[in-house]
Amino acid sequence: MKVLGFDCACRGCAAAVLVDGEVAASRSTPMERGQAEALLPLIDGVLARAGLRLAGLDLIAVTVGPGGFTGVRIGLAAARGFALATGLPLVGVTSFAAVAAAVPAAARAGRTLVVALDSKRDELFLQAFTQSGALEPVMVAPVDAAGLVPAGPLLLAGDAAARLAPEFGERARMAAGDGLPDPVDVARLGLAAWQPGMRPDLPRPFYMRAPDTTVARQAALP
Repeated sequence: MKVLGFDCACRGCAAAVLVDGEVAASRSTPMERGQAEALLPLIDGVLARAGLRLAGLDLIAVTVGPGGFTGVRIGLAAARGFALATGLPLVGVTSFAAVAAAVPAAARAGRTLVVALDSKRDELFLQAFTQSGALEPVMVAPVDAAGLVPAGPLLLAGDAAARLAPEFGERARMAAGDGLPDPVDVARLGLAAWQPGMRPDLPRPFYMRAPDTTVARQAALP
């Protein structure tokens, strides 16, 4: 199986190609903005390095959020365009799952993994992963997070983990890495979720909060 995985929902732009489970090419570039201009050249680059064209793939996987509205939309628009143009199956992967997948099992032993992602607001996107499974994701202010995660030792991951750490004190440890989704993990999670004969429904964005809107102010009548 030849799988393209990519992410621009968080604070970066990244893509990778797996061929029969092995990493054929991978590239990640941290960035706060500019994903719209960076994503397609980056994908072209990893495909070229893997010696493949888009039509030669078997599967596409993309992060669906949560994250920045613009990044989520850019990633999903590109992925849907690729899928519609080529007929390839497309699988969505949450940013939480992609970040969690990068944390080694040995580091998680005896601890609840808490993934905290930047929402560009005072609140964080948060999801806890226990030994028995993932809890419901929430959007919460750091000061209120302690009441929403299980008791006991914690391992914090994600690009907003540092903002969360002071609320838990000594019972929390920081995971290694930059806390951004790794496109290799996105590809692997997409492959694990895909099954032959799956309905070709296009993945939907996972925003977790309403979009910001600006209402035009009505001009005063003379």
